[in-house]
Amino acid sequence: MKHVFALLSIFLLTACGDTQHAAYLITDGQHSLTLTRQQAFIGSDWDTEFVVARFPDCQRRYPLKELVGDKVKIDVYRTEPGVFILNSGKRWYVTETRTCRFEQFKEAPPAPGDVIGSFQVKDGTLEYKSQEAPAAVPPAPTSAPKQ
Repeated sequence: MKHVFALLSIFLLTACGDTQHAAYLITDGQHSLTLTRQQAFIGSDWDTEFVVARFPDCQRRYPLKELVGDKVKIDVYRTEPGVFILNSGKRWYVTETRTCRFEQFKEAPPAPGDVIGSFQVKDGTLEYKSQEAPAAVPPAPTSAPKQ
């Protein structure tokens, strides 16, 4: 009976994991940068992955073994359309969405581009916080009075 209880307890703990996603949508959800973290069971370390996607052409997942816990923060910079520089503390990465590549820089880049947002954990939840100015809404057309 003790063995059955122990096995049941292990099963319940492993079933209590958590998965969180935060995404920067580049165009209509088919083109995105996503940070994902998974916790196998309550109290275990988070496994963090970065996903670069441009459907239907490519999607790649890259493990970020150095990012664990709740102190995750990755700043996102845009250097040119489809090319992004990422910074997490002393680590710098480059990713591009044409072929969904991702790699770590050996040294910090001299000019990472314009910061557009950051992936971070706030109150235990992973989120993407944009720093881009909202797109200007064009004024509503007005009809000229008929003469």
